[in-house]
Amino acid sequence: MFLKGKNILVTGGTGSMGKIFVHRVLTGELGLPRKVIVFSRDEAKQHEMRVTYLNKTATTDEVIFRNFMNVLEFRIGDVRDYSAVCSAVRDVDVVVNAAALKQVPSCEYFPGEAILTNCMGAMNIVRAIEQNRYPVNTVVAVSTDKACKPVNVMGMTKSLQERVFVAANVLNPDTRFIGVRYGNVLASRGSVIPLFHEQIRNGGPVTITSPKMTRFLLSLNQAVDTVFAALKGAGRGEIYVPDAPSATVINIAKALIGARKIPTRVTGIRPGEKMHEIMVSEEEIHHCVKRGAYYAITPMLPELAGKRRGPANALTREFSSADNILSLADTVKLLKQHQLMVDMGRPHEAGELLR
Repeated sequence: MFLKGKNILVTGGTGSMGKIFVHRVLTGELGLPRKVIVFSRDEAKQHEMRVTYLNKTATTDEVIFRNFMNVLEFRIGDVRDYSAVCSAVRDVDVVVNAAALKQVPSCEYFPGEAILTNCMGAMNIVRAIEQNRYPVNTVVAVSTDKACKPVNVMGMTKSLQERVFVAANVLNPDTRFIGVRYGNVLASRGSVIPLFHEQIRNGGPVTITSPKMTRFLLSLNQAVDTVFAALKGAGRGEIYVPDAPSATVINIAKALIGARKIPTRVTGIRPGEKMHEIMVSEEEIHHCVKRGAYYAITPMLPELAGKRRGPANALTREFSSADNILSLADTVKLLKQHQLMVDMGRPHEAGELLR
């Protein structure tokens, strides 16, 4: 059990994926940790998360909530602040870097801010471990499909984050730096599905950037599954990518609208957006192997290449959201499977989770 007895730091731990990751770690799925530290700069989100745990009474979560005062710790801090990062990283075994500026238009308008969080934040973690010889076992970089052949600031900064962590393995042989890269997370804060939910409840119109636009689709739990898989199986410098389905934005909207008489409106592509996302580029397929439900992109640096585990060239062309697109019926099925259809009578479960 990889996380048994370990101290775990989650930067950006109050975000959508961070909250689900913390919850599942505390259930002991990979072994009961000694401590989980939620590190973020938003005191309101930390307070809300803390109160949620304090008020939880479900018996199925007894292990978490009976002992959480000893196991779960909240720290206010920013990955941009080197001293705060040093203090948080000092006594931990595992770091999951989920702190990010991730809204594509926001990063286009404020690229300097994206660089500070997505790039300098990553460098602060590496620098803290390297300069202080902290005995951290594993660091996981949470990345995005937008980092693959990036055309927007968010993707460019995330791509640099990946390279910062991969290269960190060369000078830090006692720490394993790895990554995960995945697509649009269903119901994550700021993603399209909560927006569509709200527009449908208000009677529309549902705004669509482009009917032909496609996106990979994963649930929050599948995003966490990817991190868990990397923790258990990734070699130094490897990036894990889930073999995920994709759908058109128009079919996502139609699936959520259903039989309701709600109009749609095409608004055009936002600053920095792609029509289709790519998770593994045509350059990366030459050092990509298949491991179960995941592709592992092995590092290009010769010092880290080593012996690849798994058949090489697992893909014959780049892994794009334009390939193998779900039909409308299959899109409906997927959203139902993850309980993301709109209930007009009450706030949806996913909405309750992410408020």
